[in-house]
Amino acid sequence: MNTILYKIGSKIYINLTNKCSNNCDFCVRNGKTTYYDYPLWLRKEPPAEEVIAKLPAYFDSTEFVFCGFGEPLYALDNVIKIGKYLKDNGKKVRLNTNGQADMIAGEGVAKKLAGSVDTVSISLNASTKEKYQSICHSEFGEEAFDAILKFASECKAAGLKAVLSIVDCVEKAEIEGAKRIAARLGVELRIREFVK
Repeated sequence: MNTILYKIGSKIYINLTNKCSNNCDFCVRNGKTTYYDYPLWLRKEPPAEEVIAKLPAYFDSTEFVFCGFGEPLYALDNVIKIGKYLKDNGKKVRLNTNGQADMIAGEGVAKKLAGSVDTVSISLNASTKEKYQSICHSEFGEEAFDAILKFASECKAAGLKAVLSIVDCVEKAEIEGAKRIAARLGVELRIREFVK
């Protein structure tokens, strides 16, 4: 099964790709074939038109979220097209990302997302580049951490709501450090429950 859209609570999640630049220790896809009983490993990545054709059936939902078993910004053009369609239909749209946007899709991603998403939720998960790399194992190395902070600032500057997030299974010192980073950048920090 090629699960592209799936519902958790009142939100619809959009699964566009299984590619990811990270291999996080705590990732929900590690060793799993499903998430909330939805098989999210894709046989093929869907084109934007296929996703858009399915969306009206879910228009009673409160929010649409780009999030699946991969990093949505590997499908940036589709995120923009689908997000714009949803926004044109008065829907609330969020992007869940590892924040390595410009390393994945080139410079200027935040500006490109304006008009297609309302909120960008960026997984920070550490307070230093060394700690980040030790738990998230980015293919871009320690440079990924600074790129994440830059992207958060650019999202805010582009008029998007930027939210940094951290899982509650990391050390308390990392959470406190993440709070300081969020305060310095002037963005919200959300502490996420670790889902096994």
